[in-house]
Amino acid sequence: MCQLYRVSRSTYYDYARRQADFSDDLYHVQLIDVIRDIAKSSHYTYGSRRMKKALNANGYKVGRWKVRNLMKEAGICVRHRKKYKATTDSNHKQPIFENKLNRQFNVADSNQVYVGDITYIWTQEGWLYLAVVIDLFSRKVVGWSMSSRMKAQLVCDALRMAIWQRQPQARLVSLEWN
Repeated sequence: MCQLYRVSRSTYYDYARRQADFSDDLYHVQLIDVIRDIAKSSHYTYGSRRMKKALNANGYKVGRWKVRNLMKEAGICVRHRKKYKATTDSNHKQPIFENKLNRQFNVADSNQVYVGDITYIWTQEGWLYLAVVIDLFSRKVVGWSMSSRMKAQLVCDALRMAIWQRQPQARLVSLEWN
C-alpha cells in the first residue's frame, strides 16, 4: 500500500501512531483510572516521578514521560501546599507592654534602642526559629539566636548576646525576666 501511494513506511507508521485512538484501549483506560485514584488518594500531591513509582509498585510498568502524558490527558495537576506555621497567640495572659518607641526609628546614638524580631525557616529537619536583635542607630545585627522551638529562651539568648557584644551602660539596661 505504501508503494502504491508512494509514501515511505515510516511516514505511514507515524501517521497511524498519531491517529490511534486510546479511548478503545482497555489498558490505557485502566491506567487513567488508576492514575486518578492515586492522585485522589494523595490529595493531588504526586507529580510524574512519584506517580510513576506508585504505578510501578502496583504492577503497571510505565515510564515517567508516559505517566506525565497520562496525567495531562486525565487533567491531573499537582497542588503545591504552602508551608504555614501559626506563631502568634493573641489569647494569652502575659502582660502587654506599652510601645515606647512609637515608630520613632531615628536614634541619635548607638546602644540606645535595640529592636528584635523572630522568623521561622523551613529546613529538611523541620522548622528553625531565628531571633535577631538590631541596634537601631547602626542597623547592625548585634545579637541572634536559633532554636528548633520558639520559647522565651530564644529571645533571651539573642538579647543576652547583644548585651554581651555591645556592653551598653548599666543605666540603659533594665530588664525584668519572668
